[in-house]
Amino acid sequence: MDAHFTCTACKKEYDLSSPRWRCDCGGLLDLFFQPKIDPREVSARRPGLWRYREAIPLAPGAEIISFDEGFTPLLQVNFGGFPVWVKQDQLFPTGSYKDRGASVLISQAKALGVAAVVEDSSGNAGCAVAAYCARAGIACDIYVPADTAAGKLAQIALYGANLIRVPGSREDTAAAVMAAARDTFYASHSWNPFFFHGTKTWAYEVCEQLGWQPPDTVILPAGNGTLLLGASIGFRELALAGIIDRLPRLVAVQSAACAPLAQMFAAGTDVLPAIDKQETLAEGIAIAAPVRAAQMVSAVRTSGGLFITVSEEEIKTALLSLCRQGFYIEPTSAAVSAGAARYCAEQAAAGEVIVSVFSGHGLKTTEKMLKLAGL
Repeated sequence: MDAHFTCTACKKEYDLSSPRWRCDCGGLLDLFFQPKIDPREVSARRPGLWRYREAIPLAPGAEIISFDEGFTPLLQVNFGGFPVWVKQDQLFPTGSYKDRGASVLISQAKALGVAAVVEDSSGNAGCAVAAYCARAGIACDIYVPADTAAGKLAQIALYGANLIRVPGSREDTAAAVMAAARDTFYASHSWNPFFFHGTKTWAYEVCEQLGWQPPDTVILPAGNGTLLLGASIGFRELALAGIIDRLPRLVAVQSAACAPLAQMFAAGTDVLPAIDKQETLAEGIAIAAPVRAAQMVSAVRTSGGLFITVSEEEIKTALLSLCRQGFYIEPTSAAVSAGAARYCAEQAAAGEVIVSVFSGHGLKTTEKMLKLAGL
């Protein structure tokens, strides 16, 4: 398997045989790997993200840590009269698309003989890592902001993880885990590139479900960039393999209450601005200082895409509308749908094939949902 890490800062290369999550210089690592897959062989396999085994840079023969996750339904949903294909990733085992990355990352940790990991999360990634560590028999400490939704805290704790609640902001939580990561494997959904090589399977599934054709536009959340960058990797791999003939436009959605990436994009800069972060229903994408900010903005620019910011009222309206259509999604997911509704109203062309995602289940944020329901 021809794959390696490359530092985004100093360009130093590393092989994949050690439990490494960043460069010795402190820089972010990217994972370079160009898979070869045969769509005819894939179509004969059982549903699930591991049907793309050749596209996942895990050593041959390694144990796969899985709950048979993936290949979620792709269903058309109406946004203001415009049909949008929506991946139902709220139906994953832990209730969010983060299971894609956790399955691949924890499989790699298991293959490396890792006995314990640490992770920081606003909730969903922590739930996913805790569940897959439980499956793998790996101990884990999950660092979360103290005000994380109770439903997510319960999930993490009941999976057997050691739950560490950090006072302060999401950024305080990220800082706290760094001390622990000095001597424990950091199973990070933003630092560790194996996570992105799990979330890239979203792009593989979308193209297969569309008859191995790419959509024109994809509309995705932009917090730490876990799905946005993963999808970008996946579509690029499929194009380089000659399976699709073009790349879709990437549309990234942020809450107006926390939109540093949208500001970067609008200003035409690669420098992350200091922002006055406000409270938002979309806690899962309320990341004021994402470590891969420049990569996310570059991916959107390169695709000819754009950023959309949505207000709290738009998030609430989208959430209530979708719930009344039978989709019980969490508010962060509704933010993406609010962005999709805005895009359809202002940008979409006749016949444009648009794909978006329901990223997380509503049962994860019961307190917020009860409040929105007036109960």
